[in-house]
Amino acid sequence: MREILGRRRRPLSRRGDGGPQLMEAALTFASHWQWPVLPGVATDPQGGSRCGCPDPECTVPGAHPFDPGLLAATTDARMVRWWWGNRPTAPVVLATGGRAPCAVSLPAAPAAQALDALDRLGMRLGPVVASADRWSILVKPYSLEQLGELLYAKDFVPGSLRFHGEGGYLALPPSATGLGEVRWERAPLPGSASPWVPDVEAVVDAVVEALTRTGVSAPEK
Repeated sequence: MREILGRRRRPLSRRGDGGPQLMEAALTFASHWQWPVLPGVATDPQGGSRCGCPDPECTVPGAHPFDPGLLAATTDARMVRWWWGNRPTAPVVLATGGRAPCAVSLPAAPAAQALDALDRLGMRLGPVVASADRWSILVKPYSLEQLGELLYAKDFVPGSLRFHGEGGYLALPPSATGLGEVRWERAPLPGSASPWVPDVEAVVDAVVEALTRTGVSAPEK
């Protein structure tokens, strides 16, 4: 039976005033789902959409780890409470890979059309994370070797696809970043165990086919 997660469902958490919602979400990811998380660097309070890190040309403002570094990501509820107790508006960043989900992302406009095409094909998807510029489909963990073999076997892969694997990261809802709010396009079931996610092979195959069928050109971004 086909299952489309999150459509017309109440989001796991709303941004509201930041702190309580972000800590609640971080605790759900870390404690209940065993996804290692850490706080993002957040935006510069004096610079609006500018990142709070030292890089004036940061391409993912506010949506990446800085201090602590990525290797500090944890599933320890005590650490999560301490981090967001001290930094209540920090974005929630997932350390992808290992035992945590990875992700395949593409620009928002072709992603929306691709998901519609996948729905018509009956493709089962897990959670999908959306920001203003890109949507990310969560997938099962994969190795660099597995991803390399998958891409090598294809005649064509859109250059706009990005892969968040081992050693990567992804901002999760209800984070606010320099590029806007991060939300669920397909939300996990509230109160569920760790959400089901598909294999990366199935997602890449389906997305490439959907983009080809719809004639969507996914530009580099």
